[in-house]
Amino acid sequence: MSVSLKIENVSKAYDKNIALSHINLDVQAGEFVCLLGPSGCGKSTLLRLIAGLDDPTEGKIYIGDRDVTRLPPSRRNFGIMFQSYALFPNLTAYENVAYGLRNRKMRNRDIEDRVNRLFDMIKLSGAKNRLPSRMSGGEQQRVALARALATEPDFLLLDEPLSALDAKVRLTLRREICNIQRKLNLTTIMVTHDQDEALTMADRIVVMNRAVIMQSGTPEQIYENPESPFVADFIGSINFISAKEGIPYGLVKGKTAAVRPEKIRITREEQEGSLRGVIRDIEFRGFYHRVTVGLTHVVHGDLVLAVDVPYQTENSMKFRTGESVWLVIPQDEVLQFETA
Repeated sequence: MSVSLKIENVSKAYDKNIALSHINLDVQAGEFVCLLGPSGCGKSTLLRLIAGLDDPTEGKIYIGDRDVTRLPPSRRNFGIMFQSYALFPNLTAYENVAYGLRNRKMRNRDIEDRVNRLFDMIKLSGAKNRLPSRMSGGEQQRVALARALATEPDFLLLDEPLSALDAKVRLTLRREICNIQRKLNLTTIMVTHDQDEALTMADRIVVMNRAVIMQSGTPEQIYENPESPFVADFIGSINFISAKEGIPYGLVKGKTAAVRPEKIRITREEQEGSLRGVIRDIEFRGFYHRVTVGLTHVVHGDLVLAVDVPYQTENSMKFRTGESVWLVIPQDEVLQFETA
């Protein structure tokens, strides 16, 4: 059965280096939480503390109602999957998954039933007798997931599990991990620096930077209502516009405006409140084009905005570099932040 986790005022320091500073986080039973942030922000350190692989300098960690702050990993009942797979190279896929169950002295028949069920779940029943060296990266990662689930853990920890895989395999495994997590209703915490992984997999995203939590919320909340320029810039693409650039956004003094490229509409006809500009670049990105527009009537210097145009729209309008266009920016789509 899934459990909740609670991180209470946790800090971690290595000599004078602060890895985590006063972290508070509640994870509900059955929730899928992504710890997202740049390298060195503290997300992997937090995962290690939850697993008991390291001790916090201060603060408490609870699994359910149990204070596990000083308990060893063996008494926390979690499954863990790493970026590097960490499979035993001399054992078959089957034996890798069965390894932890044999250490628990389970009966062979029970081990066989559970391992076979897991191989059915990860859709690799035909690869049970292969060595890791005879398997692709995606297959090895599936086996690593089955091994993490074999002991029926209370919660699952994933440390950059997909970053070593190619794009297509990553997409497939994303869906499979999510399907399995929901099927088992398993409390899961995943470390990633990939915003697409976080947006598509998580029930809740925890954005971290410089040893602290910057914002926590659903993927929609984080994307649509970022609380800081860092979060806005780290999740998706965004245009920043300072008040001194003189654009009529209703800016409050001392604030910086921001707008997502897909929120801006581009047209050849002037409309009320529209801004005139010249197309500087058009970049094909598959299902949309990124159109870079330099505004021509800015009071203080140049302003360049990125505009995302759906493929069908661009294909029918056929914009050209150097062409004059008008940009329509809905006021209710403009975010405003305190200027640092």
